[in-house]
Amino acid sequence: MHHNAKFLLNIFSAFFIFLIYCEYVIYYVVIRDCYWPTLDVQNEDSTIRRTEVEPVRIMVIADIHLLGPRKGHWFDKLRREWQMYRAFQTSVHTLQPELVFVLGDIMDEGFYCSLEEFDKYVHRFKQLFAVPENTKLYTVVGNHDIGFHYEIRSFRNQMFIAAFNSTPVQFISLRGNYFVLVNSMALEGDGCTLCRSVELQLSEIESKLKCSKNSTSINCKSKPNLEFYSKPILMQHYPLYRSSDKECDDFDSAPMPIKEEVFRETWECLSKESTYQILNQIKPRLALSGHTHHGCTRKLPFGFGKEITIPSFNWRNKNNPTIGLVICVFLNSGSLVNENITLKQLNNYSIQTCYQQKVGIKLYHCFFHIVSSLNVF
Repeated sequence: MHHNAKFLLNIFSAFFIFLIYCEYVIYYVVIRDCYWPTLDVQNEDSTIRRTEVEPVRIMVIADIHLLGPRKGHWFDKLRREWQMYRAFQTSVHTLQPELVFVLGDIMDEGFYCSLEEFDKYVHRFKQLFAVPENTKLYTVVGNHDIGFHYEIRSFRNQMFIAAFNSTPVQFISLRGNYFVLVNSMALEGDGCTLCRSVELQLSEIESKLKCSKNSTSINCKSKPNLEFYSKPILMQHYPLYRSSDKECDDFDSAPMPIKEEVFRETWECLSKESTYQILNQIKPRLALSGHTHHGCTRKLPFGFGKEITIPSFNWRNKNNPTIGLVICVFLNSGSLVNENITLKQLNNYSIQTCYQQKVGIKLYHCFFHIVSSLNVF
């Protein structure tokens, strides 16, 4: 009898350790391998003196896809949300980013859910992805939030704007670094009310950037300028135009044969026309996107800089979710030694991917620890 009681106690103790380790401690074990990248000196010019401006620390995730009442089992929903909650909160509190960006598809059924279901979505998101007071969180709308272009209804768009404080175009500034956030579905170019509004706002940002770059222009005399010119970081849900993911060779890129599937313009990526227009207007140093659920790093179609597609943060969509860690810095024009230096050299950034643990590896670690616990007892 005594032997049986001791055996049951050992089992209970091992199970308790299993829960603590696998559902809490393991996220701290994983985050130990994540760190803020260092600025690449190759991106700097030797004729530019470094300033004392502190780089901005940014965390980027995409495609959360919080499940609704129609898709997925309740236990799967509970499990995935707990995984994202622990991974996100551990990352935020350990790495302490200044800005967090969520690149769309917050909700899985947002484009057709009821008003009551939408309110529940918002409440769950704010619980799971809460950030400290000294961290600012910004969201970009995705097609699962309000629908593809021709599915969008004005009231759903307004609901998202009000709930997440996320207008179709956002211009964010921090220590001379600029971030332009855009509603991808509003870049259809068909002259609709939403598209026209976004086009006008992007034109205003373009004018603001041009005037800060050349404030002596006659057209800029009556316009309020930015204090400095800095190449922005562009963020949206859709990737810029590309024919497929075939050119992507990242560790977390799409597997074959998905990698060879041809992208449809305005469905899997922006149209070619919209891509060239927004790149010509914004001239970003870095473009970040989501939507495909897989990673991809490539050069921008023209100009300097890269585009990086962030994989889905939901284990339901990706077995190895990723967090993008970006640091960026603006070098004050007053630090120039040679005034002929091109403006692209005034900005520096670096990005590091923070891989979350695969389910199979996590189960192995958990099994190892529960066996170790039984041996101890």
